Amino acid sequence: MRPADTDELMQIIADAVASGGRLELRGGGSKSDIGAPHEAAVVDMTGFSGVIDYDPAELVLTAGAGTPLAEIEVLVAGQGQMLAFEPFDHGPIFGRASGSATLGGVIAAGVSGSRRVSKGAARDHLLGFKAVSGRGETFVGGAKVVKNVTGYDLPKLLTGSWGRLAALTEVTVKVLPRAQVTLTLVLEGLEPGAAQAAMSLAMGSQADVAAAAHAPGLTAFRLEGFGPSVTARHAALAALLDGVGEVRALPDIEAQAFWRSLRELDALNDGRPLWRVSVPASRSCQVIDVLDPLGALWLMDWAGGLVWLTFDGEPAAVRRAAEAVGGHAMLVRGPERLRAGTPALHPQALGVRALEARVRRAFDPSGVFETGRFIDAD
Repeated sequence: MRPADTDELMQIIADAVASGGRLELRGGGSKSDIGAPHEAAVVDMTGFSGVIDYDPAELVLTAGAGTPLAEIEVLVAGQGQMLAFEPFDHGPIFGRASGSATLGGVIAAGVSGSRRVSKGAARDHLLGFKAVSGRGETFVGGAKVVKNVTGYDLPKLLTGSWGRLAALTEVTVKVLPRAQVTLTLVLEGLEPGAAQAAMSLAMGSQADVAAAAHAPGLTAFRLEGFGPSVTARHAALAALLDGVGEVRALPDIEAQAFWRSLRELDALNDGRPLWRVSVPASRSCQVIDVLDPLGALWLMDWAGGLVWLTFDGEPAAVRRAAEAVGGHAMLVRGPERLRAGTPALHPQALGVRALEARVRRAFDPSGVFETGRFIDAD
């Protein structure tokens, strides 16, 4: 089903409520293989596509939730601006071409790239939205202004809800000026502990590092801004890290290739289950120390706050390692048999799970959007 407007979407949801049906909301489908195999009627949200309002001077853009992310990025780049939370397309992670992700899809999944560590997450850039709840009712959250403190902060609640609360039809996001100059500095040959320490040192400095990541053998720091500022911060960061190793600047082509490879997880394309482990940045190495000897391959992003890894051992081993440092682990990719018995989202404490269920029932009392994709652990 591909509703062309809100009225059609409301009717589809109302019919599902009446019949006891289940609906899977889908944009470009780039993340459709995340979660347990399930059966539900698919609602194609790409009918809600197109830019509705864009005011570069006010740094605000409103578009249909089904608008391709690539289209939005080209539009704002033409005005010297960007989506600062650096959303990305999951397609390549699943062996598909990029280009299918939608703006609403990355908001619903809370997708934030390497710049999250300096500019905030997707939820920090969603100003407002329009949506249809599981009751078949329209509602709005937030507003088309950067500063808005009226009512409940529904944009933060909807971001990362994975379509379990409501169907987003329109979103308003904050955009920021694109940096005039981007420079990537690297250290080579650091072990995980030394790499994490170097990233922590850099992020706590006056160098204003936009992103920091580590792939085995290469630790990278991205600087962004005006030319003279980047030059000065380059010198300051190189001096700061002088005792760690030799700092060198990557040529632009190599830098772009590094960040693209990190975003698409090229180094983890080994066919094994893929995990996304979110941890306190200072404790990421403890997760690696546990799982690396067991055969895991890994990358660190967000200055160590995010560990991507492939691992074909017991899922419980990954989740124990994450919990031990106060983090959580999400199963992103895996065979159907594994996904059928392993919750994609990290199991929550009973009290938190009960509270979350109450929130979902408030938006979707009939469970129209509960497709079985996100199973709960016992």
